[in-house]
Amino acid sequence: MNPTPTLERLRFNMIEQQIRPWDVLDLDILDLLAQIRREDYVPEAHRALAFFDMEIPLEGASTAKEPGQVMLSPKVEARMLQDLHIQKHETVLEIGAGSGFMAALLAHRAAQVLTLEIDPGLAAFAAGNLRRNGVMNVEVRHADGATPLPSGPTFDVIVLSGSVARIPQGLLGSLNPGGRLAAVVGDEPMMRAHFVTRTGEGKWDVLQPWDTVAPRLLNFPVPSRFNF
Repeated sequence: MNPTPTLERLRFNMIEQQIRPWDVLDLDILDLLAQIRREDYVPEAHRALAFFDMEIPLEGASTAKEPGQVMLSPKVEARMLQDLHIQKHETVLEIGAGSGFMAALLAHRAAQVLTLEIDPGLAAFAAGNLRRNGVMNVEVRHADGATPLPSGPTFDVIVLSGSVARIPQGLLGSLNPGGRLAAVVGDEPMMRAHFVTRTGEGKWDVLQPWDTVAPRLLNFPVPSRFNF
C-alpha cells in the first residue's frame, strides 16, 4: 500500500505536472508557488483538493453568500501572474478576492495590492487568510468591482480573477501609463486571456496569448446576442 503523499509532494507535483506544462517557466514564479501555502487559502471542506487541476468551490467559506464563486485553477493563476511581469514598485488592483490566494501571490510581486470582493463573507475570509499568513501589503475591500472606481487612484496592474464578456472600458482609465490589465474574455466554451497595456493617452496594445474558461465575475455588462 502506497503511503499518503505529503503536502510538499503534492505541491511539487502541482508545479511540475500542471503549471510547467502550461508554459509557466519563470523560475521566480515557480519558486513563489512552492513557498505560498495554497492549502491555507482553501475552505476547510475542500482542502484535500488544494493542489488539483480544478476550480475549487468557495461556498461554505466563512459566510459566503454568492453562488458559483471559485478559486481559479493553479495553472491559470500562475500563467496570469507570469504574463503580467509585475515589478516590486508597482501597485495592483484585483477584482474578485475570492479566498485571497491570488492576492497573496500578487503581493509578493508588487508593492501594494487592493483587492475588491463583492461577497462580504468572502471578503472577510480572504482578509483572515492573508492576515494569518503574514501578508501585510494587501487591502481587502468589500466592494463591487463592476462599479466605476472613484476618481483618483490609478494602478500599474489590474487583474480580473474571473471572466467578463468584454474588456471593461472603465477599468482601462484606471491604468497608469505602461500599466497592464489582465482578464479572461469571451463566452463558453472558449474564452481567451487578454492582456491590455496602456502605451499612451488613449492608446492600447492587446495580446491574447492563451485560451481558458473561467466563471463570470458578477455585474459586469453582457452584450446582447440578438439584434433587432
